[in-house]
Amino acid sequence: MPTDYLKRILTSKVYDVAVESPLELAPGLSARIGNKVYLKREDTQTVFSFKLRGAYNKMAHLSAAELKLGVIAASAGNHAQGVALSARRLGCRAVIVMPVTTPQVKIDAVRGFGGEVILVGDSFSDAYQHAKTIEKKEKLTFVHPFDDPDVIAGQGTVGMEILRQHSGPIDAIFVAIGGGGLISGVAAYVKQLRPEIQIIGVQTSDSDAMIRSVKAGRRVEMTDVGLFSDGTAVKLVGAETFRLTRKYVDDFITVDTDAICASIKDVFQDTRSVLEPAGALALAGAKRYAALNKWKNKTMVAITSGANMNFDRLRFVAERAEVGESREAIFAITLPEKRGSFRSLCEALGNRSVTEFNYRISGSDKAHVFVGLQISSSQEADRIAGHFRKKGFPTLDLTQDEMAKTHLRYMVGGRSALASNEVLHRFEFPERPGALMRFLNAMNPDWNISLFHYRNQGDDYGRILVGIQVPPADKRPFKDFLETLGYPYWNETENPAYQLFL
Repeated sequence: MPTDYLKRILTSKVYDVAVESPLELAPGLSARIGNKVYLKREDTQTVFSFKLRGAYNKMAHLSAAELKLGVIAASAGNHAQGVALSARRLGCRAVIVMPVTTPQVKIDAVRGFGGEVILVGDSFSDAYQHAKTIEKKEKLTFVHPFDDPDVIAGQGTVGMEILRQHSGPIDAIFVAIGGGGLISGVAAYVKQLRPEIQIIGVQTSDSDAMIRSVKAGRRVEMTDVGLFSDGTAVKLVGAETFRLTRKYVDDFITVDTDAICASIKDVFQDTRSVLEPAGALALAGAKRYAALNKWKNKTMVAITSGANMNFDRLRFVAERAEVGESREAIFAITLPEKRGSFRSLCEALGNRSVTEFNYRISGSDKAHVFVGLQISSSQEADRIAGHFRKKGFPTLDLTQDEMAKTHLRYMVGGRSALASNEVLHRFEFPERPGALMRFLNAMNPDWNISLFHYRNQGDDYGRILVGIQVPPADKRPFKDFLETLGYPYWNETENPAYQLFL
């Protein structure tokens, strides 16, 4: 019953292990989108996630006999840490079944708290089925990650804290949804005390079991779920969380991987903290919801639900954050394969900040160049593409092309029968407008550029790889050109990797 949940939340036993996490304004992001955005920092908990609230509240209500036998849980990682930490605090055994796709940082953390880890399946649902089998066999108590009243009540204390910490107007609270435990608890509390506050659920577009279920009026099980936001990769939501979500949640929104990456960057810029994908999901939803509804001067709260990020994933996040925030556009540009066309393309680029430039000579009549540019809005990509076309360069906008973003940008190149007399050099350019044109203007117009690769690494110096076709008779003038250019350079013509692949 609704009143029962209010009482359960108010009497939850979470503060033996959890802290009242801060509610912090994100000043940079708020200024940029024209709304006040507050972050409920559940990533600052001991296990870097809200999950220990529900896990401990459930286990603290177990009998001495149940604790003596031990507990078992299925989890993609954060609930597992909460159960393991709670078990150590309560002095009982904890067996955790985790999907094999779980980031290593979460597996190591569970083992560090004394949990016994078993890796099974590709998703939470697979791990759950295996855990239920062990539960019966070993007579352990199952601690569900979301579909349990005590777990839901423990998570609901997040909503209780938000209302206590911010007594002024709040237009909406955005909550990530996996199985639905967090949003059920938060909504059950907030809607009874402050019904004017909208509760908005956020899911990834490839893992939206709750949204599908609410639309269908029954729980819908997905056959596959996207795993980038592994903390919310749930194929089937809980029965009780589904009931509470239908009753209390006002609206839903989905976001993609690029939007999540952009939100990870947003939080880092305002807090210097790095969230995991599921931890940034609510903020990504808040940004998209505000943009779609043209919100201005609203007060929004996004629950940053976790920070158990695999370090190896940071490179991918950094690459995709610019596209997700409409700060980078990528294009395939075709130009005639003749002397001077490369320079003409660079002149057409003007003073725009280049994030990537890939070119390899491949045909005798046409050249295809892969270019990344910094932009300020998604509409700017269309204008830039039109500008290149007016300059005589057929242009394809690849900004929303998943294959291009994930694979193609790293695969431009290869051997070329047309690259005769090619020498390969690495250069370090000062990272400022005009550096590339200075290089081109200093070069003999008879030398053809046959390969070019540049990627903005965020340093003061850009690292550039250039292939130039230099006739044997011009070796001395080419050496003079290198010396007078004034940029550090390295000859890579004899590099075995170049010999093998380029």
